[in-house]
Amino acid sequence: MADFYQHPAAIVETKRVGSGTRVWAFAHILPGATIGHNCNFCDHTFVENDVVVGDNVTVKCGVQLWDGVRLEDDVFVGPNATFTNDPFPRSGRQPDRYLETFVRRGASIGANATILPGLTIGQNAMVGAGAVVTRDVPPNAVVSGNPAQLVGYSTPGRKRERVPLREPGLAPSAEMEELAVPGVRLIPMPIISDLRGALTFGQYPDHLPFVPKRIFVVYDVPSSKIHGEHAHRTLAQFLVCIVGSVHVAIENGSVTDSVLLSGPGVGLYVPPMVWSTQYAYTADAVLMVLASDVYDEAEYIRDYDEYLGLAGKP
Repeated sequence: MADFYQHPAAIVETKRVGSGTRVWAFAHILPGATIGHNCNFCDHTFVENDVVVGDNVTVKCGVQLWDGVRLEDDVFVGPNATFTNDPFPRSGRQPDRYLETFVRRGASIGANATILPGLTIGQNAMVGAGAVVTRDVPPNAVVSGNPAQLVGYSTPGRKRERVPLREPGLAPSAEMEELAVPGVRLIPMPIISDLRGALTFGQYPDHLPFVPKRIFVVYDVPSSKIHGEHAHRTLAQFLVCIVGSVHVAIENGSVTDSVLLSGPGVGLYVPPMVWSTQYAYTADAVLMVLASDVYDEAEYIRDYDEYLGLAGKP
């Protein structure tokens, strides 16, 4: 047994507890659980057998970790947050195997949040207090509400701060704007307007950053739906929300930024090896995407951990 602190009123039955961990009064950890180093289990916590907890994890008062829960390193679980592991529970009946719920490295779960079984809370994500999470949460996402909806993004790493949303004005600047993520920029599109109506256009190389080889349009998206959540190895994209509005989050594993695209007067250039997510579509939103090459599934990086490795980020 490793060197850890156990309050006299705590019950720790497992032999797998890392050094530096602290288990406080009236906590109970069953014999099958695995607990990492430098963790903190506050009063009145309970850990079932098939539970794996990484290093530097904080579990606040009143939290129960049921079979199938996996907490990676640096996770924070707020007071009275609730995990579930059976989507259709009945008294006296147990499934052959409980669903696994993953909370990835650096994620935080607010007080009284409820996490449905079998979900993944992405790396560095932030679940707001009282949220009811019914679907997977993307890496670095900030979600809140019942059911939980994506409301923003947080900066990667230990210092997780809400990213201020950039909102281009109704009359876009004539100047290109560099965003915080290197290589990503807002590019103004010319607008011609008279009594007959309005027209906007883009041509290479004056407005378009590349000669498009593919175009697709995303529309009729429920506001709760998330698109993107991937990066491209060599392909670049140019996004224009020609009707309505959509939020776009971009990051490179170290820096995150967020922008609201609204109207055809501005486009967002996303170079290769930048992770991009679109969310919070208005009901009438029509997002046009120009791509620098034709579709190739091998171009996509859809796993966030793989992306961080390829980008050389920890």
